[in-house]
Amino acid sequence: MEAFRMSVFCVKTTTRYLGFSVVKRRMCHSVSQIGEHNQDVSRLAQEGQTKRFIRAGQPTPLTHPHLVQPGEVTFGISYGEYSERRHKLMERLGKEEGKHHVVILPATPKRYMIDKIPYLYRQDTDMLYMSGCLEPDCILVLHTLPGKRAPVHKSVMFIPHHDPCQELWDGPRTGPSDASGVWGVDAGLPLSELTHYLGQLESDLNSPTLWYHSQCSPNPGIHRQLQGWLLGGRQGGMESPKFHIHALRVIKSPAEIELMRKTCRISGESIAATMRATRAPVMEHQLFAVVDYQSRMRGADYLAYPPVVAGGPRGNIIHYINNNQVINPGEMVLMDAGSEFRGYSGDVTRTWPVSGEFTSAQRDVYEAVHEVQEAVITACRHHPTLDQLFSAMCTRLGKVLQELCILPLNFTEGQLMRAAYGFCPHHVSHFLGMDVHDTPLVPRNRPLEPGCIITVEPGIYISGNNVNVPSRYLGIGVRLEDDVLITEDGVEVLSNSCPKHPDEIEAIVGADYK
Repeated sequence: MEAFRMSVFCVKTTTRYLGFSVVKRRMCHSVSQIGEHNQDVSRLAQEGQTKRFIRAGQPTPLTHPHLVQPGEVTFGISYGEYSERRHKLMERLGKEEGKHHVVILPATPKRYMIDKIPYLYRQDTDMLYMSGCLEPDCILVLHTLPGKRAPVHKSVMFIPHHDPCQELWDGPRTGPSDASGVWGVDAGLPLSELTHYLGQLESDLNSPTLWYHSQCSPNPGIHRQLQGWLLGGRQGGMESPKFHIHALRVIKSPAEIELMRKTCRISGESIAATMRATRAPVMEHQLFAVVDYQSRMRGADYLAYPPVVAGGPRGNIIHYINNNQVINPGEMVLMDAGSEFRGYSGDVTRTWPVSGEFTSAQRDVYEAVHEVQEAVITACRHHPTLDQLFSAMCTRLGKVLQELCILPLNFTEGQLMRAAYGFCPHHVSHFLGMDVHDTPLVPRNRPLEPGCIITVEPGIYISGNNVNVPSRYLGIGVRLEDDVLITEDGVEVLSNSCPKHPDEIEAIVGADYK
């Protein structure tokens, strides 16, 4: 925060912060002193003369003190940090073409599996990252101000109209008058005023550049509402803000790193507990139930994605999620599962023998994958690109496959890498954070930086129909995946709460029954 010390543009207003009456508040769109402003935002969220009742559609320090502390918008993330994120986005946009800029970030709508039965709600992560809003159908608008250049800006949350009947079913929603208190934005307005407000900005800011992801909007209903305005002859250009937001999201703040440590630790511990509870024969869906239960009991909100629980030869189906077969004695199970904790995701994979002991062929393949993974994790210390990590995996994987007599010794390096890819036809890494496959617009040829979190997940998949492989290996599929934080002087494996060495695996599998 201290890096943003410059001059400040402040407007005195009267507003109400979460749980308190605050007579005077600073609305600061900093060109400067953003560190002090962020401290003010946190302080104003906590200080005041009189506590008051507030209607909010998400946890607050008053309604959920076990989840959100004073000064926080969401678990572990302060008002100041959300304000700083918006500032950094506008700072990036200010370097783009155009004097003025307007950003539109819609929330996802509530989705239904059948009539009147909703799916569990999950917010669009770009919207969540910029606002902390956990409610459907809102819109965050950021815009520059007349006579001022970015990063000076105003933040406005547009909120659906109050519907007492709907709230009877779904619970309370935050109203416009409480938007500043709940999210720390400068103002809240009814959603019905959105197009009028945007039209006024078009005039006041002289056809600003619009930053809106129109090609695949997270909220089709809001997109239809915007269509008339978008097609109504506005003169300014339009770009997607996603590239700029992902460039910010890929580097985790200290608060985000703590959340990632927590969710990755829960993910690893939950899979370890599932190993202990494994006894052959076992249904795949039973192991699914165990890892889900263990994850939630350790504090996770839910699993971050449908887990892969692939027994025996199904371990060669990379995204197998049917999870409806029996795993027989002597077979292995490949489990790819991760917890989601307060908006941040883990992603861990382990492969283990359900009877508690590897066969010699299973152990050979497992040790080969383990060796490759350790080599790739070590390579992360030098801050390579993801593409360079993939090349390193293919090179090392080819050599261990030669040692297993699966690939010929006379292959050239190019032949070896291509053949290795045939046994591991996926990338070795992706970014991890609020989404499991996080920030996909960040190029894979960008060098890793401190604060990046990635997965390292090599595998060997040997189809039962492969006639070029020794028969003892047929049908074996092994993948190992860990979550790795890139630091200034090396790496931190965030998922090391889960055993991985084959001797540790054999010691823990079925331990609940020993």
